[in-house]
Amino acid sequence: MAIDLCNKSPGALAQGAQGAWEEAVPAEAAPVNLDALTADQRDALNFSYRTTLPAMDPRFVAGDPAAWASDFGYALNKVAVRLDNRTNQELRDAALNHPDAAMREQALFEYADRDLPDAIELLGQAVLHDPNREVRWDALWAIEKLGGAHAVATLSKFAKDTDPEIAEWSHLFRSELQTGDPAFDGRGGKFTPGRTFDETIYLLIHCDLYVRLDDSNQHWGKISLAPQGLARIYGQAHACPNVATRERQLVIAKTIDGLHADGSPHCDNYLFRGFTDRTRRDRGNFFFESLVPRTFFKSGRADDPSEGTRQANIGFARYGTWHLDPKFQIHDEAAIRYVRGRFQGWGHINLARVAGRSMEEILQPGNGVLSTLHDPEIGHMTNAFILGTFKGKLNDWDGDGVIDMNSRDVYSTVDGEIDMNQDGVADQPGLTCCDHTSLLP
Repeated sequence: MAIDLCNKSPGALAQGAQGAWEEAVPAEAAPVNLDALTADQRDALNFSYRTTLPAMDPRFVAGDPAAWASDFGYALNKVAVRLDNRTNQELRDAALNHPDAAMREQALFEYADRDLPDAIELLGQAVLHDPNREVRWDALWAIEKLGGAHAVATLSKFAKDTDPEIAEWSHLFRSELQTGDPAFDGRGGKFTPGRTFDETIYLLIHCDLYVRLDDSNQHWGKISLAPQGLARIYGQAHACPNVATRERQLVIAKTIDGLHADGSPHCDNYLFRGFTDRTRRDRGNFFFESLVPRTFFKSGRADDPSEGTRQANIGFARYGTWHLDPKFQIHDEAAIRYVRGRFQGWGHINLARVAGRSMEEILQPGNGVLSTLHDPEIGHMTNAFILGTFKGKLNDWDGDGVIDMNSRDVYSTVDGEIDMNQDGVADQPGLTCCDHTSLLP
C-alpha cells in the first residue's frame, strides 16, 4: 500500500519532476470542462476524490482529520524499519539479473517502494527485457502505482506488445490513470460448461506486511511483498464467482506450490460473504468478509506442527469493485472482466525465521501464516498487520487468442471445501484447508 504514496510528494508533483502531461496524453484527449461531464461521470469523479482523501497530505485537503488521518497502514509506514536491508544498487542488480523471477520482482517492488527517482525507468526495463510474463505485468502494475505523466508515457510504450496480456494490462493501467476506469481489448471469450465456478480470475496481490517487533508498540518492521513473493508464501489466489451468487458470496481459492514433499499443491480456500452495490449496471462495489476454521501453526510456517498447533477461526476482509463486460455472457448475464480492491487481516511471523535472513530465505513457501487476535491461546502470537491491494482480469491462458473465463484449476466447492478432483463435491465435508496430519510420516 505504501508504494501508492510514492512519487506523489509536493516535490515529485512538480512539472519538472513528473514530466509534462502533454507528453503522456494524446493531442485529441483535450481537457474536459466539469460542466461537460455526464451525471455518472461527475459522480465517479467525486467518488474518486473522496476515496483518495485518506492517502493525501492533509495540507492539500480540508475537513475532518478522522477521514484523512486514520489509516493504520500509512501511520505504520512512517515509522517502520525495512526488513529488506539491501542497498539500492543491490536491488537494481537483483531486479535485472537474479535467476529467480520472484526475487527479481521482489527487488523491483522494494525499489519502487523506496520512492527512488528512477524507479519507473527500472520498472520499464523489466517490462521490456524480463523473460517472465508475470514479472512483466506486475512491473506494469507497479508503474501504475507510482502514477503521474511519466507512468502514463511508460505504460503507453507497451500498448502493442507481442504478448496480448502485456498489451492489455498496459492499456488497462493507462486507462485507470487517465480516467479512473479500466479499458479492455477486443478479444472474444470462452466459457467452459460443467465446471464448479463460472469464472476463475487469477489475482495479482501486493501487500505491506507490518510486524510488531516488541511489546512496547514502538518498534515496527516492514516487508513490501510483490505479487509473486506473496503467492510463494501465502498462496496464489483465484477469485471464483458464480453469477447467481456473486453479489453476496465468493470463494477465494489459494494454492501454495513447493510446500508438500509429494509435489501436490497446498490448498487453502476462503468463503467470503458481504454486500454489493449494483446501482450501476456495468460494475459492482463490494465489501466482503471471511471467517474460516484453520489449523494455526505456532511455528509460523504452514504445515509445520513442530511447535504445536491450535484450531482457530481466521478472519479477513476484502473490498473493491468488479467491472462487467457485456460482450462476455454467462447464463445470460455479463461476466466480470476485471476486479480491483483492497484487503486487510492479521498474521503471525516467526521473527526467528526472519531476523538476519536474506530475502531468498524469507520468501519460502508457507513461511508466514494468517492469524487472529481473538483466540485466548494464540491471540498474543499475532504480530503482523497485513494490508494491500489486488487486481485480476480474465486472460487467455492457452494461447488460442480467446480469453478463458473459467479454465483455471481451483480445488474448491462453491462453499470453499477442498475438492481435489474438481467434481463439485467436497473430499471431506467441512474441510476448507489441507489436513497437515495426512502428510506426516
